[in-house]
Amino acid sequence: MRLAPRNVRSRLTLWYVSVLGVLLVAYAAGSLFFLFLSMREQFDHNLREDVETVEGLLVNEPNGSVALRSHHDDDEDSRLQRFVEVWSLDNAVLFRSPELQGQALDGPPSSRERTETTVPTSRRLGNGLRVRIASSAPHVEGRGVVLRVAHSEAPLWKELSEFGWVLALGFPPAILLAALGGYALARKALAPIDAMTLETQKISAEDLDARVSIKNPEDELGRLAAVLNAMLGRLQGAFEQLRRFTADASHELRTPLTAIRSVGEVALQDQKTVAEYRDVIGSMLEEVDRLTRLVESLLVLSRADAGYTHLHRTDVSLVSVAQEAASMLEVLAEDKRQHIDVEGDPHLVVSADRLILRQSIVNLLDNAIKYSPLESRILIRVQRGPDKQALLDVIDRGMGIPDQQQRHVFDRFYRVDKARTREWGGAGLGLSIARWAVEAHGGQITLKSEEGRGSTFRISLFLGESGA
Repeated sequence: MRLAPRNVRSRLTLWYVSVLGVLLVAYAAGSLFFLFLSMREQFDHNLREDVETVEGLLVNEPNGSVALRSHHDDDEDSRLQRFVEVWSLDNAVLFRSPELQGQALDGPPSSRERTETTVPTSRRLGNGLRVRIASSAPHVEGRGVVLRVAHSEAPLWKELSEFGWVLALGFPPAILLAALGGYALARKALAPIDAMTLETQKISAEDLDARVSIKNPEDELGRLAAVLNAMLGRLQGAFEQLRRFTADASHELRTPLTAIRSVGEVALQDQKTVAEYRDVIGSMLEEVDRLTRLVESLLVLSRADAGYTHLHRTDVSLVSVAQEAASMLEVLAEDKRQHIDVEGDPHLVVSADRLILRQSIVNLLDNAIKYSPLESRILIRVQRGPDKQALLDVIDRGMGIPDQQQRHVFDRFYRVDKARTREWGGAGLGLSIARWAVEAHGGQITLKSEEGRGSTFRISLFLGESGA
């Protein structure tokens, strides 16, 4: 069974009213307590003064008892419900107020009562009446006695009760007004959230450029709106990237498929010789190979985006990994009569997944081979960097990359020279995979290039424990 209110506005009001109710109860209890202490202090003060007054009114009777002379404050004394009791030092009752109707205020006097004035104490008489008693040990015409004077506490408790009823009767209206006021305040305070809710409900995948309005960017709700806008911006960027990725992937996949179909249709139109059929099949296999590489690259990136790739880190020599990458692409370099050199400290060791790190270097080196002129030299240089880092540079003497395009070279399907894409067989995914591979190791890849003077791609990785 659900007892808590469903909306925040009602819950805030409930909490507000609950806290206020507890505070009001505590305040009422504290007020009653301090009022009681104050009234009882005044009550005891009046009682002590009355003891002194009664001491002066006591006289001895011929029969050995004690009498109480009349006083001009008798009317006030009766209003105060004064009760008097006088004991002799040998525990005999010498006087008792008629109002007591034979009831004793207390038992025989104690040794303390025989010698000093006692602190007022509360007693309950046999008829249930609560009284406040004070005693003294005066001398009546030279004879020592014990005097007890008591006042009824009924007026005290009556005033406390009336004050308590006033507080109790004022409690429900106060809680009701507090609930109404709290609900109104909560509604006003949460109104911006309702407005943000309505605005965000209108935002869909088709208009992710819409943003939540911010009235006060300094308060909590303004910061919440800013966070929502930042999230919408990230979603917009992700959707746009996904749209571009889908469009580019579709385009790249369609190109080799169209080429395969065109070559096959042409081959089927006329009767050809065996050699001609072999050429057709070879062309089709080249397109299939290009298509296979593209699909494998897309699969690598999709797994990376989904977080399915797990690194198997070991301490590896960065120079040895670079040499392996160079040997894998040596045939491509020989076709263009290029020479790949690897130099650096073989003792620089990094903690990395050897295969994935090698793939990033292969992609950088493949890019350098494609864009470097014939008979040029490509250098892979490994050196120690600052802050316990290892640096690997892939340096070519190609055409270079214009400044306005350098920040896009790591984007997926981005190609600096789109006119020569078919010639080189690139899909614009190699550098994207290289960046992912480096960043997956906690490293960084950067580019420094000048038009007409070549490019330098730098991989920065933290040294392994054995290489530090």
